Amino acid sequence: MTSVAIHKREKEQFIKLFKGDRIDRFEDRLAVLEVFLNIEKHVTAQELTQAVHTAGHHLEETFVQETIEMMCHYGFAQASRFDNGQVRYEHRHLGQHHDHLVCTKCRKIIEFENDAIENLQEQIASTYGFHMLQHKMELYGICRECLARREDLLSLDAARPGERLKVVAFRGGGRLKMRLLTMGLRIGDEIEVITNINRGQVVIASDFNRLVLGQGLASKIMVSALTREERPGSLKVQP
Repeated sequence: MTSVAIHKREKEQFIKLFKGDRIDRFEDRLAVLEVFLNIEKHVTAQELTQAVHTAGHHLEETFVQETIEMMCHYGFAQASRFDNGQVRYEHRHLGQHHDHLVCTKCRKIIEFENDAIENLQEQIASTYGFHMLQHKMELYGICRECLARREDLLSLDAARPGERLKVVAFRGGGRLKMRLLTMGLRIGDEIEVITNINRGQVVIASDFNRLVLGQGLASKIMVSALTREERPGSLKVQP
C-alpha cells in the first residue's frame, strides 16, 4: 500500500473514532493529524507544534501536545524516549513494525526492518515458553556520516558511552602519567566508556575495574577505536 493510501486510511479512521467519541475541537485535531502524517521523522511535541504553525494553523502547544497524546491512545502515533532524551513521536501504521538505529553523536534516528531478527525473537520467546506481546529494539552507535568526520585519534573526553577504545598516549608531564599509572591506566589498555556527561565525570571500565575521571584529566588521554579483530567476541582467523 502506498503512503498516500495509508494516510487516507488513517484519516478516515481518525474521523470515525474521534467523531464517534465526540472529541472536542475536532477540526483542529484533524489538522494536527494531517500535519503529523506528512512528517517522515521522529518529532517532539514542540517540533510538531512548529510544523502545525508553518502549515498555517495557529494552535497552542498544549493543545498539540494533548492531541498527539490522544493519537497515541487511539493507535495513530507512538512515543519513544531514545537514550533517555526527549519524548519523540512517530507514525504507528497498523500491520507495520520497525526497529531503530540511534546515533549517539548527531542523534539521527534510522528505521530498519529485518525479518530474520523478528523470527529470531519469536524463536527465543518460544524457547522460554514466553508469549511475546510486543517489543522494541534500539541499537546505539555512531552513524556513517559521523564516523567519516571523526579523527582516528581523539581525546577520551570526546568519546561516547558504549565505545570500546585503546589508550594510545598521555598528553602531559611525568606527574600526570604517574597519576594515571597509579589509577591503573596504561598505554595499550583496552577500555569501555560507561558514562560521559558534558562538563562532568567520565567513567570507564579497564580490566574489570571502574575508573572515574574528570573532564580535564580525560582530555589528556588519547584513544583510538579498536579494530574489528581487537573487539571482544570477534573471531580471529589463524594464518
